[in-house]
Amino acid sequence: QVLLVESGGGLVQAGDSLRLSCVASRRTFTGYSMAWFRQAPGKEREFVAAITWSGSSTWYDDSVKGRFTISRDNAKNTVYLHLNSLKPEDTAVYYCAAGTRLYEKRGDAYDYWGQGTQVTVSS
Repeated sequence: QVLLVESGGGLVQAGDSLRLSCVASRRTFTGYSMAWFRQAPGKEREFVAAITWSGSSTWYDDSVKGRFTISRDNAKNTVYLHLNSLKPEDTAVYYCAAGTRLYEKRGDAYDYWGQGTQVTVSS
């Protein structure tokens, strides 16, 4: 069974930091690019960041570039999203996703999805 499980969300104040984690079953993780998306209430899901299987390449949405960092530990089947300098507009449910394509920002390019973790940033 393919499984992605996110954790690490919570309620923080503007300017704070969080680290989100996504643990994947081995079948999902091996050879896959991993991505983070987010969806705020009343808005469409949007791309945040992604990383190749090797970790050698990453790509970000402009809205988070310089504040968020994606990384992965293949030995632990885990991908991370480090969120720094959080803003109220970063409030959303954050989802991790796995796919075989490179440099994709479209949600339909990813094959597997987690259930999401809520991040709430107060002003």
